[in-house]
Amino acid sequence: MEPVGVGVVGCGNISAVYLRNLARFADTRVVACADQVPERAAAAAERHGVAAAPDVAALLADPAVELVVNLTVPRAHAAVTAAALTAGKPVYCEKPLAVERADGRRLLEMAAEQDLRVGAAPDTFLGAGYQTARALLDEGAIGAPVAATAFMMCHGHEHWHPAPEFYYERGGGPLLDMGPYYLTALVSLLGPVRRVCAAARVTFPERTITSDPARVRRVRVDTPTHVAGVLEFAAGAVATLVTSFDVWHANVPLLELYGTEGSLALPDPNGFGGPVRRRGARAAEWTDVPLRGPYVENSRGLGAADLARALRTGRPHRASGALAFHVLDVMLGLLESAEAGRHVTVASTCERPAPLRTDQPWGVLDE
Repeated sequence: MEPVGVGVVGCGNISAVYLRNLARFADTRVVACADQVPERAAAAAERHGVAAAPDVAALLADPAVELVVNLTVPRAHAAVTAAALTAGKPVYCEKPLAVERADGRRLLEMAAEQDLRVGAAPDTFLGAGYQTARALLDEGAIGAPVAATAFMMCHGHEHWHPAPEFYYERGGGPLLDMGPYYLTALVSLLGPVRRVCAAARVTFPERTITSDPARVRRVRVDTPTHVAGVLEFAAGAVATLVTSFDVWHANVPLLELYGTEGSLALPDPNGFGGPVRRRGARAAEWTDVPLRGPYVENSRGLGAADLARALRTGRPHRASGALAFHVLDVMLGLLESAEAGRHVTVASTCERPAPLRTDQPWGVLDE
């Protein structure tokens, strides 16, 4: 099959790994990139050997672009994805799908009306680490799922990210920034969430950006930076999720699953590899589980390549818009619960994505 022509919109910090990886997959071929700052697109194009479109509108009008990969900042996700859909292009978007529930719902409606595909990051759940966990869970390695814990705790990104302001705007914060990795992993393993409750706070009303010593500056924090939540899954499991930009140091598991017959300790869901460890109900110690399948390195863009393959074959894609919208719905429900002091029922749902089965890293993705 001919690779799908990809146009990348947004040439910021995350674009380099996408542009590199999308050139490696057999199912994708980057034909152009664009950015609201033309010089940034030109620099990215030169580094990666692709064409630079003069602007986003030109990229969307290019007939060689069959799939748009939207790597803009979160507040622009909905507008850029909507523009691509209006231009008749399927879209794969960086996380989150949108920052408002109404915008995310509108994108899915637009796609359905035009029979177009929408997909969204994260795609880390397709890596060897979480695909191994999925296989173990489906095989009954720890019995029936009972509970899970997930912790993302750090002190923010202002000391290393070149332009971290958006992390502290509405639509940013630790939950909407990092929560998608943890929640997408949990939903891929346990299925959809039915109800949530949470508490949240802003510990530091201002942040000092020190990543550029020549331009140290302070920014106001407009979103909760510590969110502690409880998730009730439709299938019965209960999970605890804590995301924080307010913690200097912690010694907690990244993500663990607890079943009726044992437990799984899982790797960072912001990565693609391992380790995965299992401990049976009466086992004396944890044991490492060999990873199954490819994609242990940084394989960002795998979800877009899977979508590209789906465009050619007609099968469902795994990092779907429905999955991304459900994760957004859960995250906004957690924030609403924290503000209102009550449980919030999650109205949306989704299917667990099919396991990724392939022995061809960077090659054609299996049906």
